[in-house]
This record gives sequence, C-alpha cells and structure tokens, in this order.
Amino acid sequence: MPVSSTLLVRGESEMRALGARLIVACDRGAVITLQGELGSGKTILVRGALEAEGISNGVRSPTYTLVEYYPLQRFAVAHFDLYRLSDAEELEYLGYRDYLNATTLCFIEWPQRAGDYLQAVDLQVEIEYDPAGRRIRLIAKSEWGLGLISRLN
Repeated sequence: MPVSSTLLVRGESEMRALGARLIVACDRGAVITLQGELGSGKTILVRGALEAEGISNGVRSPTYTLVEYYPLQRFAVAHFDLYRLSDAEELEYLGYRDYLNATTLCFIEWPQRAGDYLQAVDLQVEIEYDPAGRRIRLIAKSEWGLGLISRLN
C-alpha cells in the first residue's frame, strides 16, 4: 500500500502553501503525522493549513500544551506536538482517542513518541533538510492517504 510523493519546498512561504494545499485537499478528519528534526518546518506547515481555513491569530506550537484544538467549518483540527511527551501513556490522559474521528483532522508532530498508541495513520509527512530548502516526502498509509496524494498531484 505505501505510495509516496516527494517534493522540494524552498522557504517558509512554500511550506505554508503546502500546508494550505493539504488542508484544502482534505475532505474529512484523518491522521497526518509530521516527522522531521527540530526547526524543519512541521509547525509552519500546520500554520499554513490553519491560515488557509481563516485562522490567522493564535496559531502556536503546542509544544507545552501537547495539543491545540481548532473548530472549523468543514471539520476540526487537532494539532499535537509530542516532543515533550515523557511517556506514551500520557496520551490517554490527554484523551487523544476522542480526537481520532471523521470530523477531526489530526496533525501529529513527533509521532514516534506515541509508541503503540498511534496505530491508524492516513498520511505520513517526512521533512528533511536539503541544500535547496526542505525535501518533503508524503507517504500514504491508508486508502484515504492515497486519495489525498492524488488530489495534491
């Protein structure tokens, strides 16, 4: 099943534009994981997605809160940053399962810290440094993720 697409993003404005394209292509809630080193642009991508939906004030990294929730018109967005998660079991206390539904689009930074708690991923976004900017690899993990990559292309 894993089908992927790779693209090059040159700068913050292009990363925001990619986030906007992602959310516009979404037709329902799903789980999108974001992997990359510190400062690689994960939060910038989510910020671009939220700005495309009209949220321009108060979009911040949930590094300390672990999750920020944004109710939108078409669906809600839950932005998780698991970098400071000390134990994957903390996700239960956050009520993370309540966010995993067809009406909430979950962007999850540092998904590897979730351990076995994160099973059903639809799209994996890998961000790597590149001399020309950032190399983005979109990997479909479900039929929905496959459709999303098709809509983006």
